[in-house]
Amino acid sequence: MSSRITIWGQQGIAYAVLTGAVVLGLSLGGSLAFAADKKASASKDKNAWIKICDDVKLKEVKAEKASEKKICMTHHESLSARTGTPLVSAAVRNVSGHDKERFLVTVPLGMAIPAGVHVKIDEGKPLKLKYSFCHVAGCVAEIEMTSDLMKEMKAGKKIVIATIGISGKPIGFPIPLTGFGKAYAGKPIDSKKYADARKQMMLEIRKRQIDIAKKAQAKKEAELIKNADKAPPKK
Repeated sequence: MSSRITIWGQQGIAYAVLTGAVVLGLSLGGSLAFAADKKASASKDKNAWIKICDDVKLKEVKAEKASEKKICMTHHESLSARTGTPLVSAAVRNVSGHDKERFLVTVPLGMAIPAGVHVKIDEGKPLKLKYSFCHVAGCVAEIEMTSDLMKEMKAGKKIVIATIGISGKPIGFPIPLTGFGKAYAGKPIDSKKYADARKQMMLEIRKRQIDIAKKAQAKKEAELIKNADKAPPKK
């Protein structure tokens, strides 16, 4: 991409952050956590964030062989309420044996990579994150989780994640910070139950899509029949 697009992109990101240009979606943090945990479902404080921990085999740089590490993610994910596809996610990642944590955001594919991602918490100063890699579900940008950033997230109300689409237009994704501190400090939920609850939600969204398509088709067929009845007879 040209440097002109990159420079314009930086300005566009600042615009999206300052104006709060947004793409709305369905927050999974609270709804899936509650579906996966019966005790949580009885609580009145629905959080937008969850914590998941898993033991994984991880081979680090200069290591001769992989060792088992516990990776914990305090995580929020928003899906499109219409299609169920991921819109944006954010997470604080902690790996056992590592002193430093990382803050990661994932945005959809099709963004201007040179522009990076900007993150703004409430009225604070925007932070720039560089993309680290992309996969089938989106592109990941990350930064070291500092003590200042952690304080802002625990005390904040909302994050706006701003980036630039390949068309050159700024896109903003809002993420609520409700319950972040509680989820970060609390115990992880059962990752299998969470995965099952997520799968069930996706099936429900798919079923809703099919129902909408059937209703649209039935309406179209009814209109065709109605118009055929009104048509003058052929001579």
